[in-house]
Amino acid sequence: MQIEELVQRQRAFYSTGTTLPVEFRMEALKKLKAEIRAMEPEINRALEQDLGKSGMESYMCEVGMTLSELSDLLAHTPAYFRPHRAATPLAQFHASSFTLAEPYGVVLVMSPWNYPFMLTLEPLLGAIACGNCCVVKPSAYAPNTSAVIKKLIERCFPPEYVAVVEGGRQENQALLNQRFDYIFFTGGQKVGTEVLRHAAEYLTPVTLELGGKSPCVVDHTAKLDLAAKRIAFGKLLNCGQTCVAPDYFLVEGSIEAEFIEKLKTALEQMAGKEPLKNKDYVHMVSRKHYDRVMGLIDREKVVCGGRGDPESLRIEPTILRNVTQEDPVMQEEIFGPLLPILPVADVEEAMEIIKSREKPLACYLFTEDRRVQDRFLRQVPFGGGCINDTVIHLATSHMGFGGVGASGMGSYHGKKSLETFSHSKSIVRKSTWMDLPIRYAPYTRAKEALLRLFLR
Repeated sequence: MQIEELVQRQRAFYSTGTTLPVEFRMEALKKLKAEIRAMEPEINRALEQDLGKSGMESYMCEVGMTLSELSDLLAHTPAYFRPHRAATPLAQFHASSFTLAEPYGVVLVMSPWNYPFMLTLEPLLGAIACGNCCVVKPSAYAPNTSAVIKKLIERCFPPEYVAVVEGGRQENQALLNQRFDYIFFTGGQKVGTEVLRHAAEYLTPVTLELGGKSPCVVDHTAKLDLAAKRIAFGKLLNCGQTCVAPDYFLVEGSIEAEFIEKLKTALEQMAGKEPLKNKDYVHMVSRKHYDRVMGLIDREKVVCGGRGDPESLRIEPTILRNVTQEDPVMQEEIFGPLLPILPVADVEEAMEIIKSREKPLACYLFTEDRRVQDRFLRQVPFGGGCINDTVIHLATSHMGFGGVGASGMGSYHGKKSLETFSHSKSIVRKSTWMDLPIRYAPYTRAKEALLRLFLR
């Protein structure tokens, strides 16, 4: 089926009103949940083939998170789509006010390769819960997972309701040339800009989940053993191929040497003494990506690691010391297991460095000083983050996840997904048993006086 025909068929199906009853959406989510559980072994195999993910990591970061989001939407969607009362100004007497959420229509979800299952399914769940039809475009860089997603969706839904389009740039371009009612994109800033340009042609609303260099600040009050362990976890998850991975590290000079030693220990405990031979250690997604990350390593600044295996596409966890803002590793999002450390005098200097750059998707601060925490949160702009941990802020359906500025616009997860994939209509229901004459011409001083009592 051609892409233009597919979109037209979805638009025709949406116009029938089939997706509007909440009961229909709940059944769709339940069916999807059951099939995900049934296909979990296939999903895991695909993730292992594409990225080398272990079963544990696949469930923790892909399948398990998707199922958790599904459970949350099943629990909260019915209530969200009921009418919600709102206060009515006295000037509108006698009337009642309420909001009512409705789907956008036909939605496009474009997903990346780094978490190819979760980052495809989670926005799709929100689109389905809100009553939309949806075209899903997985990344071509994770072909095995893309094929499994296509199989999963075809087992659950007809293409006029939910469909998967596989392929690369040509298919991306063909999709962006179509008119959608909403576009949800996860990926890099360059492609995100292209998505926004195409959306502007039809004034299509968008959510852009992008990336950027997410900083991690460690001050002298931090519990360094715990900080090193939690930082290592966040960085080694998917081998650094995570949009919210701590990208670079601003460490107070007084504790830099001690922190590096503890970080080396934590990395070795998690990745092993020979990470290139560790079967549970995730590899780079492609040779091109492997070569790019390896090219960011300055051999003179390597504290530990630095080696790679082009056959397995694995790169050792690599600490870089005495890094400056002018170094190549600081010019782009790393998306790999490199840990560049920049010494700073104090948290204030770290804050100035962060604020001098583009607003990051995530930000992390390790300190025991509550005053420092409060000052940092109020003064430093970023999408979301953690105090004394990394990455876990996105693993919840109780808060939204999204960027700001160059790191994205909009958010999703839980209630935020329902808000993202639906439009909230504001409605006033006016009574007909009386009609105050104050708003009607001709205007008089008495009417103006009454108006001023109402509106002030």
